[in-house]
Amino acid sequence: MMIGVILSAGMGTRLRPLTDEIPKPLLEINNTTLLERMIRNCINAGIREFILIVGYEKEKVFEIAPKLEEKLDISIRIIENMEYDATNTSVSAYLASSYIEKENLDDFILINGDNVVDPEIITRIAKTDNTSLIVDNFKDLNGESFKLILKDVKKADNSIANGIISEIGKEIDIPSSTGEFIGVSKVIKEDVSRFNEILIRLIDEDRQNYYDFAYKPLSRDRKIDFVLTNGLKWTEIDDYNDWKTANGLIKEFEN
Repeated sequence: MMIGVILSAGMGTRLRPLTDEIPKPLLEINNTTLLERMIRNCINAGIREFILIVGYEKEKVFEIAPKLEEKLDISIRIIENMEYDATNTSVSAYLASSYIEKENLDDFILINGDNVVDPEIITRIAKTDNTSLIVDNFKDLNGESFKLILKDVKKADNSIANGIISEIGKEIDIPSSTGEFIGVSKVIKEDVSRFNEILIRLIDEDRQNYYDFAYKPLSRDRKIDFVLTNGLKWTEIDDYNDWKTANGLIKEFEN
């Protein structure tokens, strides 16, 4: 059964004072936390088992998790990134994916916990047969966008393409970029071991590395699907401008 992995360890310093006492995924919009909203998106895609990676203000997540389990009829395992303040998402992702490999679990969807997305985005990636990334091919890119350059691209259908990641990162030249990786991806069971090998190498190089970089080498020896947003809306929440955007999107989605 597919697992939903939600990274919830970061400190969200650019959103203070909103995050003075709670992690970003527990911020509320219309009386619903970002975490619950993303879990509901996953439930709509058939996912009922979750792993939450926690760090900053972890006690708040431990407190809310049993309530979410009962309310939504799901199971949640919490894994702590004890070095959340000195590491980045590569370590948090590895804590989840190494557990999944050790326990011989199924495919998993990996989601940044500060994301607000059109629910259809989660549904689309859940349906893919291969390891997959959601790529926004519509949004205007900027210096903070986690950009990709894809090569040898073959269209599978109107919303899915296959190919190799030749470059990934924020520093990529905008005109050369294919689009933006939005922080929602899927790793199939057959690729988990290789994904973990790459993550270990990234962590050894720099404990501040993003897990996103693992998909570049993975794309060279595994088939990866790039699921295009084709205009579906989303935002990550890094600062107050993003927070304002997220509030507008939630209003739009709920209407």
